[in-house]
Amino acid sequence: MAGTLRSRNRRNINDVNPPAKSSGSSILNMDEPSSDLEIYSKEVLSVLISDNLPPTPNNFSLYFDRLLEDKSESLRKQILSILELEENNDDESTIMLEHSLKQGFSSVKNILGVTANLYKNMSLMTKILDKRKQELSEISDSKSTISIIASLDGDINKLNSILKKQNSQMKILYDETATIVKNVENETIFDNKFGVYNKRYLMSKIEQEMELINEFNHKSSLIMIELSRELIDSINNEKAITLMIRTIARLLLKTSRRSDIVAHYGNGIFAMLLKHTDIDSAKKASERLCDLVANSNFFLADREVRLKISIGITDIDTLYSVEEIVVSAMNGVEKAYSKKNIDFAVSLREQAVVGERR
Repeated sequence: MAGTLRSRNRRNINDVNPPAKSSGSSILNMDEPSSDLEIYSKEVLSVLISDNLPPTPNNFSLYFDRLLEDKSESLRKQILSILELEENNDDESTIMLEHSLKQGFSSVKNILGVTANLYKNMSLMTKILDKRKQELSEISDSKSTISIIASLDGDINKLNSILKKQNSQMKILYDETATIVKNVENETIFDNKFGVYNKRYLMSKIEQEMELINEFNHKSSLIMIELSRELIDSINNEKAITLMIRTIARLLLKTSRRSDIVAHYGNGIFAMLLKHTDIDSAKKASERLCDLVANSNFFLADREVRLKISIGITDIDTLYSVEEIVVSAMNGVEKAYSKKNIDFAVSLREQAVVGERR
């Protein structure tokens, strides 16, 4: 996905002071804003223009979140409360749809299970009737009784035939539904087990971000997060480890920004795509995340366990493939493990640049 990068005059996104308004800017010379939100929105728009970025909804949202981090707590709360009132996330709707589909699949399985049990019970009843008919047939003066049993046997056989046909139809419907749900599952974006996006969605978003970087030449980063292997080995309890990993997922969501992509890459390893975030900012984010995890309480039976994670950091470089970028971040995780008391490390593929925190 490498391409010729456009040379643009860019500013550090962490610099939240907007440039002075130019007298010729018709966009920024609007009427005096009447609220803090309007003032802040003008500031975001001013920064976008100074960075030569098109003021698209996506770019505005990215800068809106980034610049808000350095504002006062009162302003952040005020603006976030307004955003919550108008929040309408299409991804959340997709997630709800996926939940419904999987619940429907589960219901179909339950129906088939009940039908199968009913069929087994009717088969058992047929065997019992055969046994009783055999017993009655041994009595010489019971012609009328045998006739009744024969009639009843015919009725049971008819019912059994109907049940077999219905069971066959139900199996066909089940197989069709399973195929549909499987196809939908292959297109899903959500990981039900940990409550974050899945690997497929992550890879598509990294690829999308590479296209944007190729166009606008900004900086973005990827971090991979793994529960400490030493901690996993010391616990040796699969259920407890799963609960710890779920705790990590919740903490990732808690510390992430709206524009960040939090996903489960697989095998308990998570990833965060940090848009418009350079390596230095990614290191700061990793440090905050490590501190948040370390200060979180996790109780196992009657003892408290101190959670610990290892993080690998890399930049999103359009000279490499999505897979190579992910591998680079995972190499950062391995570097963090290779050095004692290191929580995170930076891996920039061919470069031997390592960032660390003791």
